Amino acid sequence: MNENYQVRYAVGQRETNQMGTQALRDEFLIEHVFGSDSVKWVYTHYDRYMAGGVIPIQDTIFLDTIEPLKSDFFLERREMGIVNIGGKGTVTADGTSYELDYKEALYLGRGTKEVYFSSEDSKAAAKFYLNSAPAHQAYPNQKVGRDQAEIVKLGAPETANARTIRKLIVNSIVKTCQLQMGMTELQSGSVWNTMPAHVHDRRMEVYLYFELPEDQAVSHFMGSTDETRHIWMANEQAVISPPWSIHAGSGTSNYTFIWGMAGENLDYGDMDGCPIPSLR
Repeated sequence: MNENYQVRYAVGQRETNQMGTQALRDEFLIEHVFGSDSVKWVYTHYDRYMAGGVIPIQDTIFLDTIEPLKSDFFLERREMGIVNIGGKGTVTADGTSYELDYKEALYLGRGTKEVYFSSEDSKAAAKFYLNSAPAHQAYPNQKVGRDQAEIVKLGAPETANARTIRKLIVNSIVKTCQLQMGMTELQSGSVWNTMPAHVHDRRMEVYLYFELPEDQAVSHFMGSTDETRHIWMANEQAVISPPWSIHAGSGTSNYTFIWGMAGENLDYGDMDGCPIPSLR
């Protein structure tokens, strides 16, 4: 049984509007995402979503269940998405090995019993970023390489938001129950993501910011459109976005982030836009 986890309960708009800086960080920021030689989790009560990570350095690491799941094995009633943001590594699922290079992804379906994580080189260890959601059906495990992603280019240098979206685990590429994951890479000189902002009351989301220089930061914006808040974030930190909240950011440098979401449907375009002049 893995005991390296936190539980975060859902918080509403009214409570969030009363929070100061530390309270916001305590509820929504995941400051330390990756466990070294252990799988680390945050279990949220937004759609029972889980976000975490593992850096296998010296050992091959087993994906064990956690007590809140009340399950015999982790993926007994769940599906999971994995993106490697470190050195080359391998995920072995029920005896089948999947090699993941930098920014490659893997989907694991419900019912996969034995999952192991390992690095090719302990001096350049893999960093497996993990997202998981409840699943009602078993779909096949599937690797998604960078060249298999669905690519969308948005924004412009003039508005400092020129970016490339790589949809990795989405229903046009991989069959899933509700989990979706992808990656957004900002061009040099661009700093704004997800702007104009939007909300999607039918699903929640988690962002992991990375490729951010250690002496730089991202200000992540959240909250309802007329009561926005911000959280300053460092490299390889994640933030939980409730269904009622915008999720956007601006950095002191360009960066990349992984988005993961789950909820009511699999329509990527199901969102309600927030015109920039309406934000408060």
